[in-house]
Amino acid sequence: MAATSSTMTHTSTRLPDANERRLNVLAPLRGYAEEPLVPLKEAVVKLRELLDDVDVRIWTATGRSENPADKLTQDESAAIVLYTMEWDPSHRSLYLVLNRTLRLEDRRRLIPWFPYLKL
Repeated sequence: MAATSSTMTHTSTRLPDANERRLNVLAPLRGYAEEPLVPLKEAVVKLRELLDDVDVRIWTATGRSENPADKLTQDESAAIVLYTMEWDPSHRSLYLVLNRTLRLEDRRRLIPWFPYLKL
């Protein structure tokens, strides 16, 4: 069965950073283990300058996570929904910005992401 153009477009927007993968080993994240667990709205405070319309997207993600499965809290479920959401423009999506940051050699750039990652 041939893929539809909408399926191909969706796939291509989810894999635009596939060529950016690194093969080198990066330093471990220092300080992450000590990060306290906080609500999703608090977890993204330091990410607002990196992500467009994050408050609206949190509202949407939280609405889609009213009855989470697998014993997740609503914030944990909404954090996963937020990560997987399509954003316009896609290059400013949480998925792409986080994955690019995870590949950076300067591990300090991940510190603002620690509260979100903890969820």
